[in-house]
Amino acid sequence: MLYHTVTIEETGESYRCSPEETVLAGMERLGRRGIPVGCRGGGCGVCKVEVLSGTYLKRVMSREYVSEEDEREGRVLACRIRPTSDLRLRVIGKLQKSLCSPRPLAQASAADTVFRA
Repeated sequence: MLYHTVTIEETGESYRCSPEETVLAGMERLGRRGIPVGCRGGGCGVCKVEVLSGTYLKRVMSREYVSEEDEREGRVLACRIRPTSDLRLRVIGKLQKSLCSPRPLAQASAADTVFRA
């Protein structure tokens, strides 16, 4: 099966994501507590990211959380995009607080294993 590498700019963490799954579904495998997953349908805006490089397919997202300008600038909802190439992204909003806050080393486990690009 084909996988693409998704790299989170702020933390340097990378994970594999197939074109059949959303970027948010792949992100959940990082094993981070508190990743806000919300509705998973593009209607709540908690999983907003900015795609810095790479390509993806997108599905409909609520205009309340993702404006046309946001989409043009690559600001989209991780639950509504599927990678078609490797992606580099920046997390924003509520997702940023969960992924970018430091974790004590004691919380790390084998389940947290990710590969670095």
